[in-house]
Amino acid sequence: MMTTRTISIPHLGRVEGHGGIFVKVVDQTVSEVNMDIHEGSRYYEALMVGKHFLEVQGIITRVCAICSANHTVTALQALEAALGIPQSPRVHCLRGLMLQGAAIESHALHVFALALPDFLGFDSVMSMASKYPDEVAAALRLKQLGNKVQALIGGRAVHPINTLVGGFGKVPAHRDLAQLRGELAAGIDVAMKFVELAATIPVPDFAARPAVFVALRPYDDRYRFRGDSICTSTGEEVPVSSYRDIVREFTVEHSHAKHSALASGSTYQVGSLARLALWGDRLEGRAREAFRTLMPNGVADNVLYNNWAQLIEIVFGLEAAVEACDELLAMEEVAREQAEYAVRAGRGVSATEVPRGTLFHEYEIDDDGLVVAANVITPTAQNLANTERDLRHATERLLADGGVSDAQLRLNLEMIARAYDPCISCSVHVVRVD
Repeated sequence: MMTTRTISIPHLGRVEGHGGIFVKVVDQTVSEVNMDIHEGSRYYEALMVGKHFLEVQGIITRVCAICSANHTVTALQALEAALGIPQSPRVHCLRGLMLQGAAIESHALHVFALALPDFLGFDSVMSMASKYPDEVAAALRLKQLGNKVQALIGGRAVHPINTLVGGFGKVPAHRDLAQLRGELAAGIDVAMKFVELAATIPVPDFAARPAVFVALRPYDDRYRFRGDSICTSTGEEVPVSSYRDIVREFTVEHSHAKHSALASGSTYQVGSLARLALWGDRLEGRAREAFRTLMPNGVADNVLYNNWAQLIEIVFGLEAAVEACDELLAMEEVAREQAEYAVRAGRGVSATEVPRGTLFHEYEIDDDGLVVAANVITPTAQNLANTERDLRHATERLLADGGVSDAQLRLNLEMIARAYDPCISCSVHVVRVD
């Protein structure tokens, strides 16, 4: 007689946005695995068509509060590519500092408040705080420090208002940068204490499965969040402007978010673990120490280690932000910086490594500066198909081991989904035409 077992998680907790997981098992065979995305579609690509290019950043930054700085920087760089606007060293450095602030904030929120409770046996960060009050308070201060970076550079912590096509409306004063530098430097030792704590926590292997990793090649020989070409762990490499030759989007019936695969048809993973797998040997300083402490044998094919990869990137982000402050302090103090430009028709593509992975923005504008076409591919949309593969593999493995309860299976599947740190609000922009 055929037996059917279903695991349904209508609302996935401790992630950004609204999603769920559905797994159906028939006679011990996994027949269906869906990462259901219920969040309402944003339609932001369609909304930007017909708008003047100067309106783009104000629209796209409001897709998500957590990712607002990342979308802003990537959008501006794509528009500048379309208009032929060069990026000055100061603007490049300020944007890099803002990206690091966003990464510190986002990673701290995810690692400590969303993921770590699973590993320590708590149902929330609030219950975790009852046993680890000092650690939770220190983690929240790291998150606040990331917000402070974004506020100083972008004008406020969420949805930047100081960023412009070609520059910034106000350049931070040296005294403010010097104060920020001191706080960032002090945060490195705090983050390293969490590295030491994480090294004592076992990482389950039920999610272990070979993965294809994708990330940008850094623009120089160091670990960076920006680059001009897209690399895969299988040896492919194309310029960012040819991203469609690598990334193929498609729709699925159970999700308001698109899925993605490589041109070969393979699913793939982007994010902190992917960056470390491809470029972790370029880490320096305390970040390199953190990498060796948490991954002494190199990057494991286990998405649960993405949580530790984000912790390593917090250390890297603090060090990189200190370096950016030093670079800015060595420059002449100015009140404002913006490149001169003329409006022209053009197409521009930009890609940035953001907390959850590689983010793509593409815009085409006409002679009047109106947006003719727009395309955005978010990290979460790229990870969803791979997430479902990991959920399927883990379910098969746990069932094969025998004796796993529905409650334990649900927790393990939630841990996998949370490890990807999905930003569901950013991912939902499907437009179906019947």
